[in-house]
Amino acid sequence: MTTPDLSALRVLIVDDEADIRLGLSRLLEMVNIKAQTAADGRAALDTFEDQDWDLVLSDLMMPRMSGTELLAEIKRHHQNTAVVMLTGFGTVQTAVQCLQAGASHFLTKPFDNQEILSVVGRLGMQILAQQSRPNIHGEIMVAEDPATRQVMALVEKVAGQSVSVLVEGESGTGKEVIASAIHRRSSQSARPFSAVNCAALSDTLLESELFGHVRGAFTGADRDRRGLFVEAAGGTVFLDEVSSMTPAFQGKLLRVLQERAVRPVGGSSDIPVDFRLIAATNRDLAEMVAAGEFREDLYYRLQVVRVHIPPLRERPRDIMPLAMHFLLRSTHECLGADAAPPQLSRDTIQLLESHPWPGNVRELENAMQRAVIVGGGEPVQAFHLGLDSNPWQGGEHPESEAKECLDYAAAKSKVVEDFQRGFVERCLKKTSGNISQAAACCGLTRAAFQKILRQLNIDRKDFS
Repeated sequence: MTTPDLSALRVLIVDDEADIRLGLSRLLEMVNIKAQTAADGRAALDTFEDQDWDLVLSDLMMPRMSGTELLAEIKRHHQNTAVVMLTGFGTVQTAVQCLQAGASHFLTKPFDNQEILSVVGRLGMQILAQQSRPNIHGEIMVAEDPATRQVMALVEKVAGQSVSVLVEGESGTGKEVIASAIHRRSSQSARPFSAVNCAALSDTLLESELFGHVRGAFTGADRDRRGLFVEAAGGTVFLDEVSSMTPAFQGKLLRVLQERAVRPVGGSSDIPVDFRLIAATNRDLAEMVAAGEFREDLYYRLQVVRVHIPPLRERPRDIMPLAMHFLLRSTHECLGADAAPPQLSRDTIQLLESHPWPGNVRELENAMQRAVIVGGGEPVQAFHLGLDSNPWQGGEHPESEAKECLDYAAAKSKVVEDFQRGFVERCLKKTSGNISQAAACCGLTRAAFQKILRQLNIDRKDFS
């Protein structure tokens, strides 16, 4: 299992026994955490005047101020601080009371060192993932792995130049995010950033989208339209999956890059353009050039600088920070802005770190969103992730042999149907079968929700 980097975690150990404080401090040093200590609850509260703590490990029975009193004060004035309670007098009732009062975990003495490191590691990853740090996925950037940091170092270097950039990487690695990062770090960051997926458009539509068209150029062209190359006005145009362009369109794009001018579809004159081009591909363009499938002259125009994004399996230290980022975002989107992200079980963390992630970051994002929806805010278990190595279907553990018998399209259809069924039934259960409330819970119109019920043959009366 990958060892998480917890060196930035701010930890306070509170215990009236000096040997316990020293032992815990040395134990945390094994995972690069330099913890501070306090001999009792009052001394611990005094340290908050000079330092905000991410995590407090506190004894329960202490002079001057008990651990439960300290927990109450921390949760009253420092709500973002996680607290783990430690005691030699552990009872189920005491543990429940501490957890209800806001403690994140409850451990009894004598300690199991591995259990302490596991609890601190899990909580630490959740805490650090919620704090603002540089990263490369989403609105905040995650670059914990050395391989990803190399990518970001190249992004910083190339951003200030106006040259064309070719971003290479498997599907789902975050190529558009890297392109956006280059644009945001450039001197043209205030100007437009436009993205086009070349694989999704025919030559005619792609030419109209990029070059624009004049009125009457084709059926439905009822007015002139400026293309993205013109509208860029000094900004950035990102062309995803350029390997899908036909040879004919490759020639047209090459002319634009050479002459810095476009001719709208149906037009009779050229229009000067000023834009920076960033292209992306999940195929090896050099191999395509050798096979005669891609123009060599265009290839060299596109790849003045090449940025290769490694697949997620080759940057394992990014997995948990990304997972926690997506967990937090999905919690807010699916359960509400004030909802606390659910905890991850040890099996879940092991599966996240050992899964090969063939779908890369996109697969990880989908897995965390699915886990939040299926788990409904409860601690995330491994089967909630819905991964191939531990799939979820309607909350059950299906037989892998049945899934292997399906082709790709059928398997995909079944996964989507199982997801819809589980999601819809959970909303119906939550609203006691009220269609309007369940639809609102799903973010759907009543009509759209009822259509799904009909498709899945679900009777809302079963949930009344």
